[in-house]
Amino acid sequence: MGEIKAQGTLAGCTAEAVQRCVDGETVLELKRTVYRFYEERPELLQLPDGATKEQHRELVRRQLHAIVGSGLPNPFELFLERPELYFAVADAAAMVDLSLLIKLGVQYTLWGSSVINLGTKKHEKKYRKGIATLEIPGCFAMTELRHGSNVAMLQTEAVFDNKTDEFIIQTPNEGAIKWWIGNAAEDGKMATVFARLKIPKKEESTVIQDLGVHAFIVPIRGTDNLPLPGIEIRDCGYKIGLNGIDNGALRFHQVRIPRENLLDRFAQVARDGSYHTELKQPTQRFAATLGELVSGRVALACGSNGVLKGAITIAVRYGAHRQQFGPPGTMEEVAVLDYQTQQEKLMPILASSFAFTFANKHLVQLYKDMKTNKNPELVADVHSLAAGLKAHITRFTAGSLNTCRECCGGHGYATINRLGALRSDHDIFQTFEGDNTVLMQQVAADLLKQYKRKFASGGIAATWTYLQEQMTIFFAEKNPLVTHSTDEWHLRDQSFLLHALRYRTARLVHTAALRLRKESSATNSFDAWNMCLSHLISLAHAHIEAVIAEKFIKAVRECKDLSVKPALRNLCDLYCLSRIWDDIGRFSMEDYVAPSKARAIQKLVIKLCAEVRQDALLLVDSFGIPDHILRAPIALQGNVNSAPDYYDAYLRAVGFVTDSEISFTGTDYGNH
Repeated sequence: MGEIKAQGTLAGCTAEAVQRCVDGETVLELKRTVYRFYEERPELLQLPDGATKEQHRELVRRQLHAIVGSGLPNPFELFLERPELYFAVADAAAMVDLSLLIKLGVQYTLWGSSVINLGTKKHEKKYRKGIATLEIPGCFAMTELRHGSNVAMLQTEAVFDNKTDEFIIQTPNEGAIKWWIGNAAEDGKMATVFARLKIPKKEESTVIQDLGVHAFIVPIRGTDNLPLPGIEIRDCGYKIGLNGIDNGALRFHQVRIPRENLLDRFAQVARDGSYHTELKQPTQRFAATLGELVSGRVALACGSNGVLKGAITIAVRYGAHRQQFGPPGTMEEVAVLDYQTQQEKLMPILASSFAFTFANKHLVQLYKDMKTNKNPELVADVHSLAAGLKAHITRFTAGSLNTCRECCGGHGYATINRLGALRSDHDIFQTFEGDNTVLMQQVAADLLKQYKRKFASGGIAATWTYLQEQMTIFFAEKNPLVTHSTDEWHLRDQSFLLHALRYRTARLVHTAALRLRKESSATNSFDAWNMCLSHLISLAHAHIEAVIAEKFIKAVRECKDLSVKPALRNLCDLYCLSRIWDDIGRFSMEDYVAPSKARAIQKLVIKLCAEVRQDALLLVDSFGIPDHILRAPIALQGNVNSAPDYYDAYLRAVGFVTDSEISFTGTDYGNH
């Protein structure tokens, strides 16, 4: 297999050089170790056509147990001690099998994380080893049939019995049945159950205090793998995707657990039934509880970008070698990827995959800092940024999967080329671990809070510091030379690009605040918020795009490999300019971009798409996804350098070719 030769800014560079610059040495080697692990165990990648959910679950179970028992770094220990490496594994696992990624997440970033981060030392001592080794497979039982995002209104109950020193876990009605619980249908032995803590008042034993939602460890299966007394378990059945995950429903009938099974980091119940917490406001305790569960969203942001890298790799490789039409009067055909429309569809996706990589690296570093520094401002910052990046990246990836499928034509529709399965499996990323629309409302609410603090002369959290400067610029007069300038050097000036994206956020947060104030004067705050909801979601996405651009620009400036830097600069400029062009109506309405400048931006986006196309094959190679992991016959790297045999793997996959020596040249297979 030969090295792909770049034709553009990466001439003389290698895919490995790009990967080292983007991922870093440690992450690169860890991903290669994971990929080699599966190369040596091809049976773990073989799912039969038309496999049942039981077959898929068994394969994923074997994949997970193989990783944990193989001598590779234990995923849970990585998660707790080296989270940046755990999230790199999440990125790599995405193209192995998305069900594996979610199975890892359920066991470690949900069940395991809840025990360690919501519990105390006694819980860690009792459960950490069993969680790490899979001796105690667990569940994260939060969602109910009638309640998902509105966690504060969950209905499952945990009533304290001070006579027996136990909590009684009860499902009070059908709407409170725990639903979509990963690991519940077949594998889970225990569950972190989110339930309303209820304690009898001392002075009036018949009166029950409802102290809100808390987390409890509840055993659900015995050593024989059968449900324990009082535990009712059902299988949620087939899904649109991710059928390797055993999602189940849990119903509790007067299930008793010891008082020690309350995960009591933020609130404790004493033997006499008295309740203690240092966070005096229930909203503070609730926010602290949810804030500790942010790791799931970080993993999904990384995993979603891993899917995006795989999809754009398939689409770019296919487009570079699929021949279609050509100049009239000749027998010459042109690669599909050389058509301008194809470049405009795919190159911004390629640029975005790099942009998301750098943004996720920033998020992971903040998350790591948060675990060692419990500064409340940093915790809030990570919580909001994780919500925003998870929502923004998963939404973008969902749309891009469809675009990549379309760009591969009919062959992209073949199950064996994986784009359909990736699209179906990834679809749920937009609504689990927080519905994207709800998450973006959290981001918008935080922005408005920061905006208010700015004018109250308060401090502003790290990710939002640009608002301080940007609001000052916002209120200043617009410079007509800037709004009308069409010079390429200006349009590619990264100071201009960052200013433009930040200005949009500043404008949106200011107008959102004014609209909310106006609407609130005529109605209640809830209705006012709802009337401004579309505006607020636009604000949140604008802010996240500005943060992503900032991290990409920073990465380009800090890149020390001069053979890689020009290509990263092209990708970065394309990312920023395509974000501006996609929202050019807003920039024009605000008189930030004059019509002549808008036309110049469009032309430059097209030009940059053509330039990035010249390096596209090497850039997707730099993701380092080997053929045995990609497993899309139309896009295998081993065939890219031998165009006459390009379709050989695809033909073999559907049963036409049994011997690579067979030649179809001059043979008529017509109607035989």
